[in-house]
Amino acid sequence: MTVESAVLPTTLLEREASLLASVPTGLLIGGQWLDASDGETFDVHDPATGGVLTTLASATSEDAVAALDAACAAQTSWARTAPRVRAEILRRAFDLVTARSEDFALLMTLEMGKPLAEARGEVAYGAEFLRWFSEETVRDYGRYLTTPEGKNKILVQHKPVGPCLLITPWNFPLAMATRKVAPAVAAGCTMVLKPAKLTPLTSQLFAQTMMEAGLPAGVLNVVSSSSASGISGPLLKDSRLRKVSFTGSTPVGKRLMADAAQNVLRTSMELGGNAPFIVFEDADLDAAVEGAMAAKMRNMGEACTAANRFLVHESVAQEFTRKFAAAMGALTTGRGTEPATQVGPLIDAGARDDVHSLVRAAIDAGAVALIGGAPVDRPGYFYQPTVLADVPNNAAILGQEIFGPVAPVTTFTTEADAIKLANASEYGLASYLYSRDFNRLLRVAEQIEFGMVGFNAGIISNAAAPFGGVKQSGLGREGGSEGIAEYTTTQYIGIADPYEN
Repeated sequence: MTVESAVLPTTLLEREASLLASVPTGLLIGGQWLDASDGETFDVHDPATGGVLTTLASATSEDAVAALDAACAAQTSWARTAPRVRAEILRRAFDLVTARSEDFALLMTLEMGKPLAEARGEVAYGAEFLRWFSEETVRDYGRYLTTPEGKNKILVQHKPVGPCLLITPWNFPLAMATRKVAPAVAAGCTMVLKPAKLTPLTSQLFAQTMMEAGLPAGVLNVVSSSSASGISGPLLKDSRLRKVSFTGSTPVGKRLMADAAQNVLRTSMELGGNAPFIVFEDADLDAAVEGAMAAKMRNMGEACTAANRFLVHESVAQEFTRKFAAAMGALTTGRGTEPATQVGPLIDAGARDDVHSLVRAAIDAGAVALIGGAPVDRPGYFYQPTVLADVPNNAAILGQEIFGPVAPVTTFTTEADAIKLANASEYGLASYLYSRDFNRLLRVAEQIEFGMVGFNAGIISNAAAPFGGVKQSGLGREGGSEGIAEYTTTQYIGIADPYEN
């Protein structure tokens, strides 16, 4: 079901206008908000209407280098800053983001489209990276030990890797920024942050909040731009840059890795996903449907961890699919600021059209749309929540990220079949297993090729857990104790036997 576009109350319009007016529109370089060097700007749009929200300065290649200049100038003093000081900055940032949760939530809803309830959830999730890494800052342990033969000593310490380029996607505007910025701050690295051009406003407000929390000038620089390559190109060629962290598509990640190889940069790549959601014959089907809704519809399906392929045992497929379609059909579509909205718009017209092309191709190949199957006839970029049954195993929709509110269901016969179907993908990020048999869950988890596995759980991301994939889903981990290690380099110091002197 849908809600028609309503006339917004004056108070809400005033709040939106006031919030947008409070967001910095320039480039953050060396602690100053500046215009682009050539004066160019770009518009940020509301995907629920297609209208312009505001206009930002569009960074040039020269601006990108200036941001790196500022980061390099701050690196030595920032690396020497006491871990406790860095930790307290992150903790203050957590408190500030939490206190301003309604502003951050509304801003994300405006620029990305997600319902306010989901945006509030992202604020809580994204802020947690600030708190988690404020605690990890003072626990980045090295070690001191005796060599096996007992003659010398080994000292191992972790040092900040140096200036970093952080490139974030449009789908989680706050969480993707905090997940990269927080461990970099904790490790003692300076940064150049390039937000996605579709949703840069949250990063602008977040950067301002970090400065209010006490982050020194030059530690975090933000270069929003209409040209991603105009920012990454010159920076990846600059020998002063020491790391790049990217979240986005696999094709773009591969190009960045190739460019990063020229200067042998540390890289963290969180790339595409094609998550299987496997429902075994002994699963609690009501719990599986609830988990399927969470795994599929978080962020309207615009998440790399979103369940992309529903692999259901043939004996329960009909019942599961019927219940799943009923749950999907009960969702309300509308602008994210509307209280009744559960499904917002997709990010732009191209995303909506790509989703519809996959759906039409699947139906042409024999799939049946039990619910949905078409764009919503209203302004903005909305698509109906859709469940497809009887999807052939060779359908294109099972082989690539859908990034929309569409759930294709196919069946399997044996546990071995399920494992084979799950692994029949070049991607290996998230996966979900539903069964009452814990031994089966462990068996299957050991055999499927995914960096993250949910046992009877549809949402598994957490700041305290290592997030990342295998195969063409990328390399490196974000979050957990592993997250800070991505921003450090290990130095070994060999010490002569102190008893011999």
